[in-house]
Formats: sequence, C-alpha cells, structure tokens
Amino acid sequence: TPCDKRNETMKRIIEPIARQLRSARASAFFERRIRRLVWEALGAAAYAVGVYTFASHANFAPGGVTGLGVILNYLLHVPIGTTALVLNIPIVLISLKYLGKRYLLRTFQTLLISALFMDLIIPCFPHYAGSPLLAALFGGGLSGLGLALIYNAGSCTGGSDLVIMSLRKLRPHLSLGQITLMIDGSLIVLGAFVYNNIDAVLYGILFTLVSTFVIDRLMDGFAGGKMALIISRQNRQIAQRIQGDLNRGVTLLKGEGMYTGAQRDVLMCACARAQLPFIRRIVSDCDPETLLIVLDYNEVRGKGFSPHGE
Repeated sequence: TPCDKRNETMKRIIEPIARQLRSARASAFFERRIRRLVWEALGAAAYAVGVYTFASHANFAPGGVTGLGVILNYLLHVPIGTTALVLNIPIVLISLKYLGKRYLLRTFQTLLISALFMDLIIPCFPHYAGSPLLAALFGGGLSGLGLALIYNAGSCTGGSDLVIMSLRKLRPHLSLGQITLMIDGSLIVLGAFVYNNIDAVLYGILFTLVSTFVIDRLMDGFAGGKMALIISRQNRQIAQRIQGDLNRGVTLLKGEGMYTGAQRDVLMCACARAQLPFIRRIVSDCDPETLLIVLDYNEVRGKGFSPHGE
C-alpha cells in the first residue's frame, strides 16, 4: 500500500542517520575514557615519583594508606604499591555506600595504575638520596600534583583518599587539602616510632603541607576564577563594555546603602583570572569613582562555565 511504501522509505532514511548518531556517541565516549585514562596515568606517575623516589628513601612516611605501605616497605621490604592495593580492598567496600559502584571501579583502576608505576616503572629510575628536607618539599609537590590530576579525572588513589572523598560528599564546604591534612596526621606520627626519629614526623608534616597546598591550588586552578562586584553610577555603560569587550555575562543586583538608604544597582561578573585586569581598566575608564570588590571563587557551573553533573 502507499502507506507501507512511505513507511519503508522513511525507515531507509532514518536508519543510517541513527547509526551515525550511535557511532558519534560511542566515539565521544571512547575519547572521554582515553582522555581520563591519560590524566590518571600522568597523576599516578607523579604521585609514585613523589612517594617512592623522594619520601620512601628519605625515611619518613607521607601519611595515608600509601604512607602505611611505605612503613611496611621499610619494616618488611614488601612493595609499596601492591601493599597499598591490598590494604585498600576493605576500604573500597566500605566506601561503596557513599561513592557508588562506578566511582569505585574507576578508583580500583587508578590503584592498579598507581601500583604499576610505584612497583615496576619508577623503581627502574634512580631515587633521590640527598637532603630529607628537599625530599619532603619536592616529594610533596609531585604528590600533590599527581593527586590533583587524579581527582580532576574523577578518581582517587584509594585509602584515605576514599575517606576524603566520602567526607567531601557529606561536608562539601571542606577543601580536599584540609580533609587530607586531618586524616593523614595519625600515620605521620606513627613514623616517629617506626624510624625512631622525631624528624620523620616533621618531614612527613612538611610533605603533607606541601601536597595539601598544591592540591588546593591546582584544584582551584581547574575550576576557579575571580568574581567582581561593581557599584557605580555608570553601571549600564560598564556592563555593556564587559559584555562587548570580554564576552562575559553580567548580572544586575538590587542593593541599598544602609547609611543613606539610597537604592543602588550592583553588577556581578564571574570571570577568569586573566580577564580581571581588563575589567579594572573598563571600570577605570567609565567611572574612576566606582567601588570595585574582587573575590575568589572555587567553582561556577552553568551556561558559559563548567556544565552541571561533571
């Protein structure tokens, strides 16, 4: 019938398009997985260098389950990465409730990559045998770099990191660095008894402080920026210049001066750090008497920024 022929024609047209869409989605998914795997591998390599090359050969424990692996390596000569992997199994199971199966499978993948670098690849290269102070500084910096890359890829290195990410779900106002510092302290103190040296605690604290600083700076750097609050008599002109010159959105807020009771408009603009000097110049050109307040923000999601759900 004509109706059947029409349906058959539509089916022949639609099926190739549907196949192309499915292929494009599969290709994009594969690219995301590869990109994430590369970031995890780079992070695991930097983390392994920080722990194995610097900390483990300077006789101090950096904290966390990996730090416990360093202590057991010192006492029993067992491999650090494999030991951390085994110790992480019960923690992974406990964290399943808070973080979900997909996240923990990704974490287990990161643990395997980290163990591979820690036990097989990085030991093939010379380790640092110089000043423990420099070992704590550079080891902490590389460890923080590696952890920030791994966190940004949506994973972690297990152990106390899983506890950290679980607490992050329950207490989102705490920074990753702050939680890391609180949890890792107990294992750092244990190093004093193992190495029979109070310096082991001091170097472990320094390692963790540097790692904490790098984690927070890099995590903020991935998604952070500046927010400008502008109070001026030339708000409209300033907003038009920001929108036109910088292609940045501006929001108009209604405010009231508590001393005078006067109604004032307030412009709010979230921007990248590199765009802030241009906003200062625009404000200065339009109204030198403008009140400009600059704030740091750690994260903005929505149109023009990071998408929701990532």
